[in-house]
Amino acid sequence: MNLFGLERMEIEQAMLERGLPAFRGRQIYRALYARGAVSFETMTDLPKGLREELARDCAIERPAAASRHVSKDGTTKHLLALADGRNVECVYIPEPSRHTFCLSTQVGCPLKCSFCFSGTIRFERNLTAGEILAQFLLARGTLAEAKARSNIVFMGMGEPLLNSEAVLKAIRILTDDEAFSVSPRRITVSTAGMVEELLRFAAEAPPVGLAISLHATTDEVRDRMMPINRKHPLEELLAAAKALPIPKRRRITFEYVLLGGVNDGPADAKRLATLLRGIKAKVNLITYNPWPGAPHERSSPQATSRFLEILADSGLTASLRRSRGDDVLAACGQLANHSPIAPSNA
Repeated sequence: MNLFGLERMEIEQAMLERGLPAFRGRQIYRALYARGAVSFETMTDLPKGLREELARDCAIERPAAASRHVSKDGTTKHLLALADGRNVECVYIPEPSRHTFCLSTQVGCPLKCSFCFSGTIRFERNLTAGEILAQFLLARGTLAEAKARSNIVFMGMGEPLLNSEAVLKAIRILTDDEAFSVSPRRITVSTAGMVEELLRFAAEAPPVGLAISLHATTDEVRDRMMPINRKHPLEELLAAAKALPIPKRRRITFEYVLLGGVNDGPADAKRLATLLRGIKAKVNLITYNPWPGAPHERSSPQATSRFLEILADSGLTASLRRSRGDDVLAACGQLANHSPIAPSNA
C-alpha cells in the first residue's frame, strides 16, 4: 500500500484497520508531507515496532528525478520518471520574492491545441495525486530556501479538469496546515474550457485562482487553434465564466497567447474587451514560445504593444507574461518530455 498521495483521513482509516489509534495516521501524514519523509525509519515519533511493520506492509513511493535543465534565467525544468516507465515534466520559476512551481496533471494532453507542444505527444494517462504532489516536492527540494513563499500553477502538461479528482485531492493536501500549508490564494488552476467540469470544480475546490485559456475572439479562429471549442464554443464558455462564484477582490484570469497574424490584430483586441464585459476578469497576454516544428510565429513587439494598449484603454486589467526558460523548452506551451538541443544541466 503506497501511502504517499493519500489524504489524512485515508491514512487514519488505514491505521484504524490495523487496530491502531487514528493519531498514528496523523503522525504519518505530517511526516510524509510537512517533513518530506522518504522512509518509515525516519518517522521517529512512531514506535520502532510500528515503523518495522509499516516498512514491511506499506510503501512511500514517489517518482524519481530523471533529469533537469536549467535556463540562463534560472528557470528549471524537471523530468520525473514515473513507476510505469512514463515521464512527465514540471517547472520551477525563480522570482524575487517567491518561488513559482508549474505542475503537470497528465502524461501528454488529449486537447491538441495548435500552439502547445504538449498537444503534439500522445496522451497516455492521468497522473495520480501523489504524482502531482511529487513534482512540487522534487522541485522545491532542490532549492536552498525551500520554505520561501510558494505559488503553484496547474499549467503544465495536460488539462487539469480532465483529471479533476486527482487535482482536487492534491490541492486539499497542498493547502492543509498539517501538510504543505500553501494558501489557496497562491494556487491557480488553468483550463482550456471544460464547461461542466469548470462549474463543478469551482463548487468543490478551495478558493484557488482560476485561469481560462481563451486565445481567440471568434469561434472560427478558436476552432482551428483549440479543438475543444467545437464542443464548448465561446458563448457557452463565457456564460459559464459569468456564473462562477468568484470571491470578493478576486478575478478570473483569461489567458491569451499572441500568435503573429492569427489573433493579434486591433480588431481581436477590441472583440476581446467586448467579450469580457460584465465578467470579473483580468487578461494575461502570453508571448508565444516556439518549439521544434511549431506552426505559429510570435506576434511582433509593435502588435503586442498595440494589443495591450487597446485592452488598457477599454478598462481591462491586462499584463504581458514574460517568457521564462524558453532556451531549455521550459516556457509556457513548451512542455513535451523533450530535451533542448544544448541543455544546461545541473
